[in-house]
Amino acid sequence: MFKTLATMGLAAGILTAGFSAALAQDKQPVRIGWAAWSDAEFVTKLAAKLIKDELGQEVELIQTDVAPLYQGVSRGDLDAMMMAWLPETHADYYAKVKDKVTTLGTVYDGAKLGWVVPKYVPEDAISSIEDLKKDDVKEKLKGRIEGIDPGAGLTRLSEKAVKDYDLDGYKLQISSEAGMLTMVDRAIRKKEWFVATSWSPHWMFGKYELRYIADPWTSLGEAEHVDVVARKGFEEDNPEVAGFLSRMKLPIADLEAAMFDAQETSYEKAVDAYIADHPDQIKAWLDAEEG
Repeated sequence: MFKTLATMGLAAGILTAGFSAALAQDKQPVRIGWAAWSDAEFVTKLAAKLIKDELGQEVELIQTDVAPLYQGVSRGDLDAMMMAWLPETHADYYAKVKDKVTTLGTVYDGAKLGWVVPKYVPEDAISSIEDLKKDDVKEKLKGRIEGIDPGAGLTRLSEKAVKDYDLDGYKLQISSEAGMLTMVDRAIRKKEWFVATSWSPHWMFGKYELRYIADPWTSLGEAEHVDVVARKGFEEDNPEVAGFLSRMKLPIADLEAAMFDAQETSYEKAVDAYIADHPDQIKAWLDAEEG
């Protein structure tokens, strides 16, 4: 009798384990979208590694532009994105989908957009966007404002700033983050003057001596928070990952240091180093009771 019950119990256990394994295999990968910006790349790859290694779920990362990211999450093609700059930078994108998505949490506070110049440019020459109107400054800058990709909120706001400050004779150079950084590197090596669109957090502030110039009209916005936005129903479908993403928050100084490390090594190595160096923080993100 006891042998029969034990055998039945063992069989039930095997069936349960097999059923659980089948469910795990059938579970779709968590699909996270990101745009090719250094802050988004680091936090997204950090989250992906922890979801896979600690929560045991596969992750599919989809890289695309900003507008398709919001559309993808709103349609349910993507489960989440970790780079919603609000309330101003991505205001237009968010307004179109806000009723079709849910906000899980804030990845970091204190983000900002702005225009930067190298520190070797005297502050009495350029301390504010207003100073770009000076004839000698315009000549030094060759009438150029170095920009990034056309779909970025920073580009939209920079175009607004050019109008707000009546920067006649200037052209916002639409490029990409990589293109802007190539120009910055080249100009700094030659000690040339430039003004470039930028944002914090960014590893460039760890590599180069740069300073923001004042924006008296706040055309580029003020302090921002960067949120995790998910498709409707994701919290119910995958509460473990949704909970983890809602607790994941990085101090901006730590993020900038990690981003600089990624440039010196690789994003994968920087992610591994961050996890090794912040065990208590990682534990709090993973532990629902501690988070």
